[in-house]
Amino acid sequence: MEELINEAKKHNIRIMMDLVLNHSSNEHRWFKEAKKSKDNPYHDYYIWRDGDEGVPPSDMKACFGGSAWEYVPEIGQYYFHQFLPEQPDLNWENPKVRRAIYDMILWWMDKGVGGFRLDVIDQIAKEPDKRITINGPRLQEYFKELSRETFQKGDLITVGEAWGADTERAKLYSNPDGSEFSMVFQFEHIGLDQKEGGEKWDLAPLPFKKLKKIMAHWQNELYNCGWNSLFWDNHDLPRIVSRWGNDREYRVESAKMLAILLHGMQGTPYIYQGEELGMTNVQYDIEDYKDCEIINMYHERLEKGYSKDEIMKSIYAKGRDNARTPMQWDDSANAGFTTGTPWIKVNDNYDKINAKSQVDDPDSIFSCYKKLVQLRKDYPVFVDGKFTLLLEDDENIFAYSRKNEENTMIVVCNFFDKEIPMPLAKECEGMEVLISNYKDTSDMSVLRPYEARMYIR
Repeated sequence: MEELINEAKKHNIRIMMDLVLNHSSNEHRWFKEAKKSKDNPYHDYYIWRDGDEGVPPSDMKACFGGSAWEYVPEIGQYYFHQFLPEQPDLNWENPKVRRAIYDMILWWMDKGVGGFRLDVIDQIAKEPDKRITINGPRLQEYFKELSRETFQKGDLITVGEAWGADTERAKLYSNPDGSEFSMVFQFEHIGLDQKEGGEKWDLAPLPFKKLKKIMAHWQNELYNCGWNSLFWDNHDLPRIVSRWGNDREYRVESAKMLAILLHGMQGTPYIYQGEELGMTNVQYDIEDYKDCEIINMYHERLEKGYSKDEIMKSIYAKGRDNARTPMQWDDSANAGFTTGTPWIKVNDNYDKINAKSQVDDPDSIFSCYKKLVQLRKDYPVFVDGKFTLLLEDDENIFAYSRKNEENTMIVVCNFFDKEIPMPLAKECEGMEVLISNYKDTSDMSVLRPYEARMYIR
């Protein structure tokens, strides 16, 4: 890790680390000590409740299925785990836990780490006895103390993963005074394509106008008082080109459109590995999936009477393993990821979709991302321009403007696979095209399938 940090610095790159402060492994030395006895000094590093075997303290369920309580017969107690039994939750009410965490973070800061992503950070203030697992009453207290004791002592970027964040909470979390984090990952847009009141596996069409409304809401609410994280993909989400684009005949066009749409907004863009290549979802046999969430859901839904075809359709669409297949570097064995056996199968399309085939192609998806990164460095309007949603009720087009004292930028994206009239031709007349996903942009009367244009003056 030290070598990675030092070599990256030579290229003006800083390394961000993923910090999991909500729970530890059950193999961690703290937990091994904690379960030895109630009097062990590490026992209160975790959340324990008395109980008889087979009668957990409550009926709370873990996120990946089953009870949130795991029995340890040696001490006659249950420990709380919001995720897997192998991931016991830490007791943030214990000041010794917090101090140990802060010392660990400071140790990494001394190593030269450039920032941290904080996993499920809005769940650290849980109160299981009150069935509170997210946005607990002491959350702000913990955030401010965490920042004061660690992050404010260095030059860092911090982003908190906050599934329970709304814009009001995000204003606190990403306050420009630096009292908490630099920004947060929020997920209001991510849950749109599921049935209301259902689970993520209960598929529903994307409500496009609602997507526009939510994205605009976050852009406007955090303007000058917070900071957005911009993302489509991560390790827990399906590939965006398969999800909301078209990974078949318009894979290149739709991947570029989604990139242009997102990168024109205010905030810090996050590009997940392979997104810059247009990597796609996979469709494996159930035996080839590795994710515990997928496997547990598969068996639970079979028991509930769902058909196998229905379950597999949900896995193909929303399974986390879509994002966890090996990075596709080239068209050699295992996509150049390893000469050994990868932990999960490589996507079958690696011979066509890989980095080697794109890095020197000026028309590739990779080159589109590369140009967008440079544009964001060249034009301050990307940083401070005021966002205005355009064509709010249009059922096909996602369009918006960004404006500061120097420039006005207009981004127009056809979100679907049909050619449609271009309703903003007059507004864009005389403007320079910064980037588009089609070579010829001379015809301003129509937008081709998944066409995206970014104009500036």
